[in-house]
Amino acid sequence: MGKMFSGSIAGKEIVNIDGMVLGELADVIFDVETGKLADMLVKPDKELNRIKYREDGRFVLIPFASVVAIKDYIVIDDNRAVKP
Repeated sequence: MGKMFSGSIAGKEIVNIDGMVLGELADVIFDVETGKLADMLVKPDKELNRIKYREDGRFVLIPFASVVAIKDYIVIDDNRAVKP
């Protein structure tokens, strides 16, 4: 994916591979032990079925490992993003 500043992805829409809008990126969470990005804190779209995702208050958590592309949108693989 290359390097990117967090400010350049803040507020981007998050969509799955099928193009369904999941929400908007509110923040990223990283593991302080490893320094790796762990999750994206997402302000969910009103139509999103939140039951499939881990929740944090009014937000949903989507693992950063589920990201497949970042350009105009952040595209995620739903199979890697939903609760086990």
